[in-house]
Amino acid sequence: MSRVKLHIVGLSTGQTSGSYTLILGEENSNRKLPVVIGSFEAQAIAIEIEKIVPFRPMTHDLFLNFCKSFEIVMHEVVIYSLNEGVFHAKMICEQNGEIREIDARTSDSIALAVRFKCPIYTYDDIMDAAAVVFNDELHEAEAAPATAEKKKPETPAAATTEYTKLTLEQLNGLLDNALKIEDYINAARIRDEIQRRKG
Repeated sequence: MSRVKLHIVGLSTGQTSGSYTLILGEENSNRKLPVVIGSFEAQAIAIEIEKIVPFRPMTHDLFLNFCKSFEIVMHEVVIYSLNEGVFHAKMICEQNGEIREIDARTSDSIALAVRFKCPIYTYDDIMDAAAVVFNDELHEAEAAPATAEKKKPETPAAATTEYTKLTLEQLNGLLDNALKIEDYINAARIRDEIQRRKG
């Protein structure tokens, strides 16, 4: 069974409230593997991709720091099974030359993979069973980090329009507030609007 290397294409809001879809792309192919994840894991992935530094270490950052302290290295994440619509993953780690496989939720594994900067793999049979084929152009709303507020879900386009009406001073105030309440997904959107104006 041949392995398939994946990369993160982006996050989009899910079909149900509080859920998100992580889109993983196969290298050199237009096949994409959508994985439904929770809002906490979506934020954990988004803030690392967007290079946002939280005020306090989040759980996955704590795990990374713990591993570094004990010289544990994560080499790769493998999505090895799809059972009744649920993906199963394992983290391949090494400590003092000893390799260990740790079973974990796919969302947590990927949140750690982006922090360890290690590759993500799956198998051809999983791609055959669950992958979808997108056109060459993946809509920006699907490819961008998930952008729904905690209390009131909102499309990325609507949020962008809202932020374009604000002054730079207002945006900086909103960014500070978003970081204080650890709303990192909205913080990423606000920061992008600030950067757009500076650029």
